[in-house]
Amino acid sequence: MNLDYLNYPYASQRMATFAKNGMVATSQPLAAQAGLDILKKGGNAIDAAIATAATLTVVEPTSNGIGGDAFALVWVKGELHGLNASGPAPKSISIDAVKAKGHEELPTFGLLPVTVPGVPSAWAELSRRFGKLPLTEVLKPAIQYAEEGYPLSPVLAKYWKGAYKKYKEIFTAPEFKGWFETFAPEGRAPEIGEVWKSEGHANTLRSIAETNAESFYKGKLADKIDAFFKEHGGFLSKKDLADYKPEWVQPISVNYRGYDVWEIPPNGQGIVALMALNILNGFDIKEKESVETYHKQIEAMKLAFSDGKKYVTDPEKMSVKAAQLLSEEFAAQRRSLIGEEALTPEPGTPPRGGTVYLAAADSEGNMISYIQSNYMGFGSGIVIPETGIALQNRGHDFSLDPTHENALEPGKKTYHTIIPGFLTKDGEAVGPFGVMGGYMQPQGHAQVIMNTIDFHLNPQAALDSPRWQWIEDKKVVVEPNFPTHVAQALARRGHQIQVALDGGSFGRGQIIWRDPKTGVLSGGTEARTDGSIASW
Repeated sequence: MNLDYLNYPYASQRMATFAKNGMVATSQPLAAQAGLDILKKGGNAIDAAIATAATLTVVEPTSNGIGGDAFALVWVKGELHGLNASGPAPKSISIDAVKAKGHEELPTFGLLPVTVPGVPSAWAELSRRFGKLPLTEVLKPAIQYAEEGYPLSPVLAKYWKGAYKKYKEIFTAPEFKGWFETFAPEGRAPEIGEVWKSEGHANTLRSIAETNAESFYKGKLADKIDAFFKEHGGFLSKKDLADYKPEWVQPISVNYRGYDVWEIPPNGQGIVALMALNILNGFDIKEKESVETYHKQIEAMKLAFSDGKKYVTDPEKMSVKAAQLLSEEFAAQRRSLIGEEALTPEPGTPPRGGTVYLAAADSEGNMISYIQSNYMGFGSGIVIPETGIALQNRGHDFSLDPTHENALEPGKKTYHTIIPGFLTKDGEAVGPFGVMGGYMQPQGHAQVIMNTIDFHLNPQAALDSPRWQWIEDKKVVVEPNFPTHVAQALARRGHQIQVALDGGSFGRGQIIWRDPKTGVLSGGTEARTDGSIASW
């Protein structure tokens, strides 16, 4: 891969990181270092990823937690494996039951949007199948940070404070008391550099480690979750937890200009990135800073999203298959709609037939692309008292329209925003990549892949490049350093361009590429957060 490591006008002064023995890239320096420490203790990339992920629940609780979901793409011995650790809706919930509580749509916060958490099961399953070290060793760094505390980094403190200001106004019901006891023990959000710790979080992590997550799904932790939901009139039960198992799935891909781009299949939205790339594959993309390039990217993404939002849900409930959405016939049909002017997207008819991301690699050639999330920031706002278990609000994406593809049903998995990515060429691993951030994720994936393949940017430059984000209809938001002349030209084509002053909505990504000849690792980390690469 011919990557430009020096000449890119919009890149920051940071350069890509190189290493031979191992690398961990994520949004928090302490978490990246935790993964590296596990590598140095004899663990492999999968052990390092689990350690990093567990530590992130402590050192970046604004984006993820023990009560969230996770997905992973794992490269081991020349084969790519996919893990879907997203949980379903409780078996006792239904559209009628939610409406009976006075809701016309699933609320953003509280007990109702909580689905079965998959994160602990992901750690245990990855460790069981691919890990070298016991989970008790791998979770030690996370337990230590929870028990002894750590000082908040700048971006983390910003989002923590923002959440507290919002939650103190809206979290007035008794079920939210645990959030304030856990994350605002002094009656306020912790400040930059202030030490925060959570004994309950440490005890929960220790219990998960010692039982390979059995305590969370069938033991004492499950009992505490069950009792809390019974007390406050929620739907999640111990039986929902006990019945849950993560799934090994076959990753899906498209070939983009000689490279295979891989994603987890639905219920994840990775297929949206693949559909967009499939559409773009039919265009001759020559220049990066060109209105023609950006126009085609935005139009392709709009079309892909409109199809994803219509068809993607629990794979057992989808009316069309992933292969149909990724077919050349469908891509050509959608590509034909792209003209000179911005369009308002509508779903096509296929032919019948708050998140953290991390990447890790080791000297043996093992690599992992891993993502976990509580969805919107801290998630549902529900924290099980004295456990540090902050539960996700993933169920908010369900529709209460029974005719909708993603309609709420008991035991059903919803459309899922979090997606890990992986790149290969000619059957060899290039490496893991990801960009977290809700509906920005497939947009970030497509932009990072095009920056790498079409424009030959190194991992750091590919991440630092100014981003755009399609919002709805013809509305597109761009970063402040997005080329002004291109933004103006896009506006003349009918795009409703807005410049965002806060870069928080444009995602936070990580990349690790591996040279197949030398084994040298090349990594990039996100400048839009407290990103860090730990390597040796």
